[in-house]
Amino acid sequence: MGAAEQRLVHLVDDDVAIRRSVGFMLKTSGHQVESYESGIELLKGAAELTKGCILLDIRMPGMDGLEVQQSLQDKGVSLPVIIMTGHGDVTLAVKAMKAGAVDFIEKPFEKDALLLCLEEGYRRISRKGATDDRARDASVRLQALTSREREVLDGLAHGLPNKTIAYDLGISPRTVEIHRANLMTKLDVRSLSEALRIAFAAQVE
Repeated sequence: MGAAEQRLVHLVDDDVAIRRSVGFMLKTSGHQVESYESGIELLKGAAELTKGCILLDIRMPGMDGLEVQQSLQDKGVSLPVIIMTGHGDVTLAVKAMKAGAVDFIEKPFEKDALLLCLEEGYRRISRKGATDDRARDASVRLQALTSREREVLDGLAHGLPNKTIAYDLGISPRTVEIHRANLMTKLDVRSLSEALRIAFAAQVE
């Protein structure tokens, strides 16, 4: 029964169509799903939440995803949070990751991308207490970057777009793209969120 419990997803979105479609996608992939139409509804039962991942929309009326995430932490709920964002919400998603979210995923997303995010969440559940190891591993991986690549990654970790990073560093946006591609290759990651996870893990004291 333990394994089944671990495949539970708490889905929080004010859009009923998203709750239906994502819920169906997850159920057909072998996950259990609990749906909530608001962060407030999720927080009501926060103390009794069954172990699983929280799939949380970032833009909701009443209380947005960042506020819900903060409230969960204030209540001592340490379940892995994955943020769902709309296009153009990368700055908010970066804030969420800084605050401890496992990952973010942009709508509309592919089923495989969502399942990969959830796998990382489930790994976090089974790997509680591995934070120090993650920090050490991340620091070692970051040592492979040049100082300029570190500066570009730092800009990305602050939620800055390529153009702003280029302006700040006095280089062209194209050069920023090249540095970004190189640092992702060196870190052996496929997505911005994976690169950010390494950057933030390295900052854990």
